[in-house]
Amino acid sequence: MSSDDDYDAADSGAADCTPIEAGAARKGGFLVIKGQPCKIVDVSKAKVGKHGAAKCHFVGIDIFTSKKYEAICPASAQLSEPIVTRAEYQLCDISEDGFLSLMTKDGDMRDDLKLPEDETISKKLQERFDAGTDTLVTVLIAMGKEQVIDMKDMAN
Repeated sequence: MSSDDDYDAADSGAADCTPIEAGAARKGGFLVIKGQPCKIVDVSKAKVGKHGAAKCHFVGIDIFTSKKYEAICPASAQLSEPIVTRAEYQLCDISEDGFLSLMTKDGDMRDDLKLPEDETISKKLQERFDAGTDTLVTVLIAMGKEQVIDMKDMAN
């Protein structure tokens, strides 16, 4: 092996999750179901039967697309819990192609987020921008994805 090998180039997304035992997951928490970060909306646990281990049935809603996912697994199975964070940015501009210009609290600019696919949020954000309202947008961050999920007036 040479010292020029760069193993940090690929991102497996593993650092975006923490392990959790299926039996410890609770309603209202987060879980990776079928590769998607989901908020758990329903959990049911079947008791240990004559021929097997206790099973957990999870119903989750994708935090970015609102699509419903289900999973059934043994209560002792190791699952992944996504690390979900929120960040707030000041809206500065919306470009013609739908990209947002956002300013962090430190004054740094970022132009890599698009308007959300949710029509109601996108329309409301565009209307606020067109009206000249100072807007603070909330961005949800999980598993390498980011999306605007909410907005509010900036405090003076």
